[in-house]
Amino acid sequence: MDMTRRGMMGLAGAAVAAGARAQPATGAAGAPFAPPPGIAQLSRNENPYGPSPAALAAIAEAGPAGCYYANAGEERLAAMIAERNGLAPDQVLLGSGSSEVLNCATMAFGREGAILAPELLFDPPLRYAEAKGVRVVRVALGPDMHIDLAGLLAALGPEVRLVHLCNPNNPTGLVQAGDTLRRFIAAARAKAPGAVILVDEAYVELTDDPVATSVVDRVRAGDPVIVTRTFSKLHGLAGLRVGYALARPDLLAAMRPWLMSNGGNAAGLAAAMASLDDRPFLAMSKARIVEARGMIAAAARAQGLESLPSAANFVLVKVPDAEALRARLAAEGILIRGPYGAFRQWSRVSCGRIADVARYVAALPRALAA
Repeated sequence: MDMTRRGMMGLAGAAVAAGARAQPATGAAGAPFAPPPGIAQLSRNENPYGPSPAALAAIAEAGPAGCYYANAGEERLAAMIAERNGLAPDQVLLGSGSSEVLNCATMAFGREGAILAPELLFDPPLRYAEAKGVRVVRVALGPDMHIDLAGLLAALGPEVRLVHLCNPNNPTGLVQAGDTLRRFIAAARAKAPGAVILVDEAYVELTDDPVATSVVDRVRAGDPVIVTRTFSKLHGLAGLRVGYALARPDLLAAMRPWLMSNGGNAAGLAAAMASLDDRPFLAMSKARIVEARGMIAAAARAQGLESLPSAANFVLVKVPDAEALRARLAAEGILIRGPYGAFRQWSRVSCGRIADVARYVAALPRALAA
């Protein structure tokens, strides 16, 4: 991903031109993978405007070579990602979505002691590790639903081998400033020199300033920091499963034995390589997501509901009963997430197609009144 400031400005300038070229997959055109006709899928943080036109062309071109293992494609994509982040190729580890490299990190480091994490974040990798005997220590969110960095620091002890964060956080959508995280990393290193800090940056490209928000500079500096990212969100390649970790070679060497994939997915790798440079599509994609975020937040305000200021491709809305609302909207063919554990009043709505978000906006008053 091109994380330069000039690059991000270039994306914004090309948004309108790409809008005419990208169309979301729907119904029979995407069967059996896309949602059926009449279903507004706002539950899974997907970007329905991808893959980009360039990615689709690359998938078609890669098809005839699908009989060959894709190791050379992995090497080329890793080199491209490294160059865009000021790193060496041996500081990039590719996986089947960022979920795989997250799982690798939780197992590689957590089994040596414990994992420290916020109470609420994208936690399938933590549950994966717990199922294999790894101990996870969770720290409650702050009253504002932000990750309590001070609380995490207070809970950090010598037994902790991995501190697991997500920025912007999922499902809250809230973002920590990059400088705030850098201060936390420095304090954590001073208190527990043996701990590795992992920051899941799946949504960082959707923030106002991805360069300042990311802590990849701490990877460049040689700190014990792992940054994970994905092509599933802004790039719209969720079903093609391409993600990666950025870290020191020794940290990636500890993670590599836990990889389950072997050689990568040729179609996914080809799409990711093409999508990296498809600036018009990336700009259009981000613009649509930001537009949808605004629509969801405005709908919540109109109903007197609180919503958290999201920097991701979803919005968390506080409602009387998140499960009841989910069920009522599902009856109208509008799919959103139900509650997260004890957070029974918080309802997450993904930024899907604008037309589908408009259906949510129109249906929300009826569903709340039912």
